[in-house]
Amino acid sequence: MEDILVSDLCTPVFIVDLQKVKQNAQAMLERFQQMGVQLRPHMKTHKTIECGEIMTGGSRRCIAVSTLAEAAFYAEHGFDDILYAYPLPLDKVERCAQLSEELVLFHVLIDSHVALQQLRTRPLKGGKVWRVWLKLDCDNGRAGVPHSEPAALLLAQDIFRSEGVELTGIYVHCGNTYSCSGEEHIKASAQKTTTFILHFMEKMKAAGMDGPKSSIGSTPSCSHPVQDMAQLSEVHPGNYVFYDVQQMMIGSCKLEQVAVRVLTRVIGHYPSRNQLLVDCGWAALSHDGGCLPTGYAIIEGHPNLRLLSMTQEHGRIEPISGNLHYEKFPIGAMLSLIPYHACATAMMHAIFFVHSEGKVVEKWTPTRGW
Repeated sequence: MEDILVSDLCTPVFIVDLQKVKQNAQAMLERFQQMGVQLRPHMKTHKTIECGEIMTGGSRRCIAVSTLAEAAFYAEHGFDDILYAYPLPLDKVERCAQLSEELVLFHVLIDSHVALQQLRTRPLKGGKVWRVWLKLDCDNGRAGVPHSEPAALLLAQDIFRSEGVELTGIYVHCGNTYSCSGEEHIKASAQKTTTFILHFMEKMKAAGMDGPKSSIGSTPSCSHPVQDMAQLSEVHPGNYVFYDVQQMMIGSCKLEQVAVRVLTRVIGHYPSRNQLLVDCGWAALSHDGGCLPTGYAIIEGHPNLRLLSMTQEHGRIEPISGNLHYEKFPIGAMLSLIPYHACATAMMHAIFFVHSEGKVVEKWTPTRGW
């Protein structure tokens, strides 16, 4: 592609540091190779083919997705062994059946007898069986059957005994780690979740269900895994390929590992209220965050600036203390925002500008929709 400098891009724009992405991806691959655990990277953060290839080490195999649009997108581009890691929506059963019949391996996730019955009423063609993961809630409080309730084992048994259906594994989101602060806190939370799922696997084995896999995932828990996670079959983190300010605050990463930025330009000076206006509103950054001393993002290289508020296309910036020196921020000057939540920010952009050493080297186009 033609030489384009990052500094010449029109703003607001989402940029991705290719070297940091590769380093983050390789570190996670090596971490779990050493533990003897299969990494099934989640695609939901970036939703691009190029980043998916990097995260899978070039194999284009063994991924998790959060939408059926992602599943179809990756399948169309040669990926296989795809886990649709979302409680099965009943309006999407037929499309899931088609993907199950087209791919070597396509997996669905359920947490109810209603969803299981829908699979039973749509047998797969060609001698294939539904590959089903049971979603278990290990005190995260989102989707899944609570791990300690008898209903969890009963549903596992029902899946296990169903004709045309295979209980492939037990899937847990280690979302509790998002309330952590620091590596030791992350590890304590990850240990608790790991203990819950391993105990559930023992209960399954005692009930005659030996063979299903076990998988937990979250970027904090997989950035600092506990030793007992070596007993798992798989892990499924996703955000780690980009990281963000939220992950830095939790303790998953250092700020220098964050691979993404939103670039914005100064479009106005307002001395009467001691503020700058920039061309980045929530439509380019998202409204996630706001809890930081620096507002909705970290303004790189300017620790005394705060992104105070945003409307759809405007951002207000002010100093944390003192008066703005407007001569340092002329109209048209570019500022670099490190996002609080990379998943949400990436969703705001139709194109990712991928750079190395100040030059744009690739453009990635994410899939969209559900």
